[in-house]
Amino acid sequence: MKKTISLLVLMVMILVTACSKNTTNESAGSDANAANNGKDAYKVVLLIPGTLGDKSFFDAANTGLKKVQDELGAETKVIEMGADQTKWEPTFNDVASQDWDVIISGGSQITELMNMTAERYPDKKFINYDTDINEVASNVYAVSYATNEVSFLAGAMAALTSTSDLPNANPDKKIGFVGGMDIPGINAFLIGYIEGAKYVVPDIKVAISYAGDFANPGKGKELSLLQYKSGVDVIFNVAGGTGLGVFDAAKDQKKYAVGVDSDQSAMMQGTDPEKANLILSSAIKKIDEVIFNAVKEAKDGKLTTGSLEVVGLQKNGVGLAENSVYDSVLPEKIRSQIEDLKKKLASGEIKVSNAMGMDTAKIEEIRRSVKP
Repeated sequence: MKKTISLLVLMVMILVTACSKNTTNESAGSDANAANNGKDAYKVVLLIPGTLGDKSFFDAANTGLKKVQDELGAETKVIEMGADQTKWEPTFNDVASQDWDVIISGGSQITELMNMTAERYPDKKFINYDTDINEVASNVYAVSYATNEVSFLAGAMAALTSTSDLPNANPDKKIGFVGGMDIPGINAFLIGYIEGAKYVVPDIKVAISYAGDFANPGKGKELSLLQYKSGVDVIFNVAGGTGLGVFDAAKDQKKYAVGVDSDQSAMMQGTDPEKANLILSSAIKKIDEVIFNAVKEAKDGKLTTGSLEVVGLQKNGVGLAENSVYDSVLPEKIRSQIEDLKKKLASGEIKVSNAMGMDTAKIEEIRRSVKP
């Protein structure tokens, strides 16, 4: 009898030990980024309304979450909710019912859902790292970026490049724009891009295409090839994952491109340097820094919620990626002009129109003014 009891005790000890060694934080999405720092760790979760791998918007948010984990010692997790919007609400509700201290997501498409969820869970803190909707729940920190300002710089850079003697530029004064959808958030980039281009080259033409999709690189490449073959020599990608096709087309045609949200040239240097070296710069939203700073303030009890904060060049919330490609490909004269424009924008000397709230007829008028 004693031998039987001893064997039972030994088996229980082995089972407990094995379970303790295999306890992990599992992601509900296709990729997890978790750090188990003990019971008292600050817990932060990122909900991606799509999937990682866009080398743009979502990947920038994930970079911010990694910084939260590394520098704040937080327990973190990323959940890729996918493109099926019917799955977003149950995911939000499930996560909000758990013991996360901060719940992060981004995009105007999830703003209403986040506000509704936040109202049901007033003890939680929510961060919407990118929205253009003014309605903000009392426990949500929401940020909008002055994308019209950084796009003004991107437009000036593209127009100056197109009219330069750089090896992949042609004599036509024509640049391009590929957007994910014809919506205010994308048109905010477009209007700034057009105004910046016209500021430095008044008779510039801009080919404009909308893919109707943020996750279709094939469509992005198709639209970009049409533009490049029509005489465009620089295309601004504002299309999320679809925009990866812009870079494929740029490589195919040996033309230039401009990235968005993240430093897309830097992200591709390790895997495809030929493609990376054709991306002159990227119009960056400093999403990673916004997420890190907001979580730090939330952890310190200093985060201000309940209103929309707009960050632009003056607050260093946006900017062009001034990397090795930017420095080596663009001549000093163009870089000097961009630096001068940056200062004038930050000081308010140059004012850029904003498509947010702009009448659709006005947007169409601006598009027609640069139609090739």
